[in-house]
Amino acid sequence: MATADVVSAKKLVENLQTDLRALSNEAKKKYPPVKEAAEAGILRIRTVVAKNKDIIPALIACSGEIMQPFLLGCDTKNLRIVQICLASIQRLIAKQALSQEAGSNVVNMLWNLMDCGIEDLKVLQTTLVLVTTSTVVRGNALARAIVICFRLHFSKDNTVSNTASAIVQQVVCTVFERVLAEDAANAAGAEDHSFHQNSLKTNSRLPPKSLRPCATDAYLLFQDLCQLVNAEHPTWLLGLTEMSRTFGLELLESILNSFPQVFLRHKEFSFLLKERVCPLVIKLFSPSLKHKQNLMSTGPLVGDKPYFPLNMRLLRVVSVLINKYYSILVTESEIFLSLLVKFLEGDKPMWQRILALEVLHKLCVQLKLLRCFCLSYDMKTHSTKIFANIVNALGSFIQSLFVHPVVERQSALPGVNSGKDGLNSSPGVVGGMSLGGGVTPQPAFAYKGVWIPLINVAATGSARPVFLEMLDKLEAPTVPDGYGLSIAFTCLLDVVRSVSTIVTSELEVEQRRKDQSGSKKMNGGTVLDRNDAVLEDVDPSLKSLWEELVNASWCGVLAALSLLLEACTDETGTESILKSLEVYASLCGKLGMTVARDAFITCLCKASLPPHYALTVLNIATPQNANILHKGHKRSISRDGLSNQQGQGSDGNANEPGDGRNQVVAVGTALPTVQGTQQGPVMLTAKNIQCMRAILSVAHCHGGILGTAWHMVLTTLQHLAWILGLKPSAGGSLKVSGAAETANSVITTAVMGELPILSAMLSRLFESSQYLDEVALHHLIDALCKLSTESMEIAYANKEPSLFAVAKLLETGLVNLSRVEVLWRPVTAHLLEVCQHNHGRTRDWGAEAITSLVKASLAYKFEPPLHENLKLQTMLLSPLQELSAIQHPDIRQRQLECVLQVLHNNGETLAHGWPLVLGVIGAVSDDQGDSLIRTAFKCFQLVTTDFLPIMPRYGLQICISVAAKFGLQKEELNISLTSVGLLWNISDYLYQNRVSISEGLVKEANLVEGTNDSSPNEAPVPPFDALWLTLYSKQADLCVDSRPAVRKSAGQTLFSTISAHGSLLQQTTWSTVLWHVLFPLLDKVKKLSGAAKQDKSDVSGGANILIHHSRDTAEKQWAETKVLTLAGVARVFNTWRQQLILLGDFPRAWALLLEHIESSALSTSNEVSLNALKSFQEILQLQASSPSPKVLEKAASLDTSMSAPKAEQIKRTTSGDNPKIMPQKQIESVMDDFTLWSTAWRVWHSIGINGTKPPTSKTAKTLPSQPFLTTLLQIFPTLFQHIKSKFVASDFQKLSRVLQCAVSVPIHADASPFLLPSSMQEAELTGLQEAALNAITCVSKAIGTSETMQSMHPAVFDQLLTFVTYACQAPSFGQIETRVMSKTASKQEKWESFRGSQQAEWVSMNYVPFAEKSLSMTTALYKKTATRQAVMEQQVLQNILRVLQMPLGLKYACPSATTWKLAVTSLLEILHIGLPVARNPTYNKHFKSMWLDLAAALECFLFSEHPAPLTLSVEEQQQDEAMDVKVVLLIQNEILPYSTALPPQFTAKIMGLLNRGSIHSANSSSFLDTNNSQLREEFAKTCFETLLRFSFITQSLVSEEGAITKMAMSALLQRCREVLSKYVEDERLSGKCPLPRSRMAEISFVLKALTTLMESLKKAHSGNVDVNTWEQVIDLYPTLVDCTTCTSTTVCSALRDVLSQYHDLLLPPSGAMQNGR
Repeated sequence: MATADVVSAKKLVENLQTDLRALSNEAKKKYPPVKEAAEAGILRIRTVVAKNKDIIPALIACSGEIMQPFLLGCDTKNLRIVQICLASIQRLIAKQALSQEAGSNVVNMLWNLMDCGIEDLKVLQTTLVLVTTSTVVRGNALARAIVICFRLHFSKDNTVSNTASAIVQQVVCTVFERVLAEDAANAAGAEDHSFHQNSLKTNSRLPPKSLRPCATDAYLLFQDLCQLVNAEHPTWLLGLTEMSRTFGLELLESILNSFPQVFLRHKEFSFLLKERVCPLVIKLFSPSLKHKQNLMSTGPLVGDKPYFPLNMRLLRVVSVLINKYYSILVTESEIFLSLLVKFLEGDKPMWQRILALEVLHKLCVQLKLLRCFCLSYDMKTHSTKIFANIVNALGSFIQSLFVHPVVERQSALPGVNSGKDGLNSSPGVVGGMSLGGGVTPQPAFAYKGVWIPLINVAATGSARPVFLEMLDKLEAPTVPDGYGLSIAFTCLLDVVRSVSTIVTSELEVEQRRKDQSGSKKMNGGTVLDRNDAVLEDVDPSLKSLWEELVNASWCGVLAALSLLLEACTDETGTESILKSLEVYASLCGKLGMTVARDAFITCLCKASLPPHYALTVLNIATPQNANILHKGHKRSISRDGLSNQQGQGSDGNANEPGDGRNQVVAVGTALPTVQGTQQGPVMLTAKNIQCMRAILSVAHCHGGILGTAWHMVLTTLQHLAWILGLKPSAGGSLKVSGAAETANSVITTAVMGELPILSAMLSRLFESSQYLDEVALHHLIDALCKLSTESMEIAYANKEPSLFAVAKLLETGLVNLSRVEVLWRPVTAHLLEVCQHNHGRTRDWGAEAITSLVKASLAYKFEPPLHENLKLQTMLLSPLQELSAIQHPDIRQRQLECVLQVLHNNGETLAHGWPLVLGVIGAVSDDQGDSLIRTAFKCFQLVTTDFLPIMPRYGLQICISVAAKFGLQKEELNISLTSVGLLWNISDYLYQNRVSISEGLVKEANLVEGTNDSSPNEAPVPPFDALWLTLYSKQADLCVDSRPAVRKSAGQTLFSTISAHGSLLQQTTWSTVLWHVLFPLLDKVKKLSGAAKQDKSDVSGGANILIHHSRDTAEKQWAETKVLTLAGVARVFNTWRQQLILLGDFPRAWALLLEHIESSALSTSNEVSLNALKSFQEILQLQASSPSPKVLEKAASLDTSMSAPKAEQIKRTTSGDNPKIMPQKQIESVMDDFTLWSTAWRVWHSIGINGTKPPTSKTAKTLPSQPFLTTLLQIFPTLFQHIKSKFVASDFQKLSRVLQCAVSVPIHADASPFLLPSSMQEAELTGLQEAALNAITCVSKAIGTSETMQSMHPAVFDQLLTFVTYACQAPSFGQIETRVMSKTASKQEKWESFRGSQQAEWVSMNYVPFAEKSLSMTTALYKKTATRQAVMEQQVLQNILRVLQMPLGLKYACPSATTWKLAVTSLLEILHIGLPVARNPTYNKHFKSMWLDLAAALECFLFSEHPAPLTLSVEEQQQDEAMDVKVVLLIQNEILPYSTALPPQFTAKIMGLLNRGSIHSANSSSFLDTNNSQLREEFAKTCFETLLRFSFITQSLVSEEGAITKMAMSALLQRCREVLSKYVEDERLSGKCPLPRSRMAEISFVLKALTTLMESLKKAHSGNVDVNTWEQVIDLYPTLVDCTTCTSTTVCSALRDVLSQYHDLLLPPSGAMQNGR
């Protein structure tokens, strides 16, 4: 134990012993038990001291024994003894030497003393010490101790009562301090949070088990206090029966105000707040809510009127609840705040409204609370807009004071003087004494006859309530005049300050955060004046909070402040109002709330102008009544009812005595406006000038947030400057005009002294624009431009305009040269418009401004220097170039003067001035005359000849544009053509200096604008490539010039340039070349050529030039252009295929090019269509290999109509600048893309179908030409190589259709003599026919090598067979009438026939070679594919036989003899291959129907209906007969040996043919015919031998064919009889005239045949010859005998031989006889 504690303990022991001795002495006579107890206590104390070193703990342990004498002494009720005992007890309590039991005994003793009324003050003192010194008294003992204090508080003795009142408050605070100490002691320990609200609601008499002891006591105490205030019985403070509500509310307020930690930490106490305190407060407020003040009476209504002490204390409690416990009483606070707002209503007593105002004022100065209000209420969807209601209520309160001023007077207590010294007393009279000169009038507000003084109630940002502190008042005090308005005004200003502080402080935090994160600091002063770049990074919820804070309050603030601004008579008050308006305007602007910002700016601007003048100038609608409802609050239109311009109104402020703010200080003339000019003078007051200063302050300090409101601000300033007589002078500043003092202008001395200051402020305002950010500067410039535009409109009406805007544009531009890029374009663009005005002075000032800006900017010391800044110098000089478009002579004069001065002063550093020079040169247009054009072109020729090397590299692009401009002008054709040549020279210069130019462009890339022609979605184009793109683009523009000579020259130059120099372009640039140059060029040419005229009017382009008939119309000339363009693009695709293939959009480009080719190929112009196909053919040569120099050279010179680049250029292109070779696999992958080739196939098919579509009529003007069709078909083999992998049957059908239509197209009669052969012998395949067959051949080869395409073989055969039919029957082309070439007509005869007859104008082609070639291909193909399944299943052999029947049947009637001979040869070859297949049992099912067609074909050929011509030579006859014999041999070798496997019907037909051929009879029926050339002896012999060979005679046994053979024998013998009989008859009739040789040969052959037959019969097996045969043979004998009269040696020899055979029959052998039976 410390020494001090030991000393203190010993002293306590000594004092106790002394007190016990004194107690013993006092009690030894009357109270022996007390004396004995005192003596025992002394002994006990001595024993404790002797045994224990720590005295105090020992004393506590035996404190019950030690306390016993004192307790007994107090029970004696003896005053002296009680005093001694209480003093000792207080010593023990002070030294904390009591145990808990002893403390309870002490409380009981004090309770007894209180009941007896003994030593009340000592009892209170002891109770205070007992409770505050230690915590031994807890629970019920503590409750009894507190009850003792409460009961003594209600003592009749004022001293005791007041002392008890103070001690009660101290004791109550001590109970809660114990909780704080307990919480601090247990801060590190676990806390019981098992809190259940339901248990508290159901059993409120028991404390929560989750609380610690001290907290339990505090909880029960606070609960009982709430119950007592609510007039309920306590549950813990037993014995307490009464308490005044005012005292109870004071205690509650004290607790709530002093110990918020307890209530916020413990949920049990928070529960009490919500469930006890808040309902209690609302209940006690009820009478005040129900009470309404009758405005027409002198007092409150009968009933429960509000009680001031109770209401005041309730509002104090409410203030504490909202201030301290808002976080846990959000919903309850909403109710309380709504009550406060309701208390401000006009039907409430004024003292109650003042109390609510003071509470609101205390809330409004707390930033966090206002922030929470907005966050918790106004930003919630379904919550009350508390903050908005507060602000609106303040505004409504202020308005009510002016509308119903009697309310405040009636709120005063009865007996208060309310006469002239009251509210309505005149401001010029105070206390009955008139204010004289030199006396400053009291600050006040005066509006419509109502004058209210302004009282200083509190400093800004602090609340100093008066009525809330009147705790001793039992009645409502008198409200001083103007107090309500003053506190509401102060409250409103604090709302503005609070909202501004919240937003600005948090914005500054965000700004610092952004600055720390590395963001660039923006150009501006404070955070309010910066652009909203900070807002972009702010949390959206935070930004929403700021916006809601302003949104909820700005309407109410504006309504109230606008009214107060109008009513204020004090300069200081006006300044506060203006400052608040300025702050809110800046807040709204910073948060992007343009409507609110503009409303505050409008208010300021309106206040700075006379009322009616403002309504006209600012376009403000005049309200119909003074009060309007706006966004849920009442708002007064402040300017309504103001005095007229002379200040003589009856209800305004201008006539209020003593108001110096509304005195007129300046009179001027009205500025003309678009709406009209106000008549009469315009008067300004001192308040107007003060408001003008405020506007200047807003614009100066917060210009960055004004945005579109700049226009209103500048409009106001312009009118004020005009009224005050300020006119623009040199440099744009305003000076006092010398003519200001006119009859209509009066400026007071004070204002005259202020004019230089105002002018300087105006200048400083625009000088300060250099501190605005770029967006704000643009808004300022935009407003000035708009203002200037309005002045220009006024000038158009022949009124004197204000030059304020133009002057300030110049001033703004001059002070912002450091960032001239920001303002230059909008400023100069508007000034250029001003320069075009027809008003001389306006135009003069515009020219002055623009030339001054140009000269000042060129003289400005930029960093880096101006001559090193391409972009900047070009921009600064561009206005001079744009002045060229203005036709006014004075403007052109000023422009040239300025250019001259610039060249003199800055010529040496004019590195980037070349664009200006070129721009001026290129500004010459057609309407300026050819002389000026020639002069300008000479200048340009000089530039391109001498100055290209020293010109900045980016100037080359402008040179190209200017050259193209000269090329496009229509005045001089020679200049246009020369310009095209200059473009080629420029391209050559670019190529020769490519390294230096490319490096220069890279260095200047950051300075040049507009050199990238790529779209936003494409990769950026390198500068050097962009230069080439410009060149190509301009050349492409010239390619669609209206003059054909220019078009042709430009087209040749363009594609030659691309071919020669395309290697310089990078890979990505090619995409731009395609999509921005070539394809647009194709589209334009297509469009223009389609719209070209077909007549011959003015096709020379205005020049006197002889034109060939092939170019004598615009349509033909455009056709040439179209051919040139399409061929050029195709050449580009072929030449630079390696670069184009790797483009991502190459398939799209490919498809588009094919689309153009398709469109052109279907053109009615043969020239266009043919060349389109050539282009198609060229692009199909795309290969995966890189282009060699030879290929490049060939591609460059492919189109002979183009002027190809020279050899040196080609060599240069391919030597060192070949494009980089791309990976072969990558190129192949692109080339193998089937989509590309399927598109090409689709286009080819479309061209083929649509280009060869037959006409529906019998006549046609034009048909596809043979070259066109030939080229079309020649394309297919190349295309097929890419699509054959997916070439299907349907595709072949499409091909077949195209082929058939193509070869069927006839030719015009005029051209036929030059295309058709003179005879069939000279006929050859045409190119078209050969191409068609080549197409079939390539498909056939592909089918042969592909298993998947085998099924297309029949289709190929079908197509070839279709072509075969053309040999005998030419195809028709739709319904066109055609002529067929005669076989024998000579060329001259045909020409005369065509020229002299009216026959059809179209002639069919010679199809014989074509058909024969098709037949040969069919034969060859069948040999290869005879055994293919598809060929057999589709009965290809049968189809061949059917087709061959026509040429075989026609034979000599065929157009060409070679046709049927080839048909026979092909038939033999095909049958040699096909018959074994057909006989195969495996396949014979596919050939069942074929045999009859075979028999028909053989019959058609062997016995044709068309005899051989008479002109046929013997050798030819023998050759033809040999073919017949070959057919019979085929029957003999390939058919009859297998007859058992053949259909019987077919075999019978074959036998019939052989029978028919075996006996050859002459065709002539005249026996006088001496020509025997028609006989086919060898053929007949072969037939007969074949019959005999396969007859039964040579067989040993009778076969199944025996019956067929017997019928054949019978027919043969019958035919022999007929021939012999006819011969005998003809021989008889002829007499001595010999029969023709043919008849003799025929009879000779028959005789020989009979000889052979009889020899065979004799040798035959006896069972194979029937009796009928022998009988027929024998029956011939008489006829043979008749023939013996013949004189022919040959016949006689044959007759002898046959008759010799009858020798055996006359003497028949035994076998014969048997056979003869």
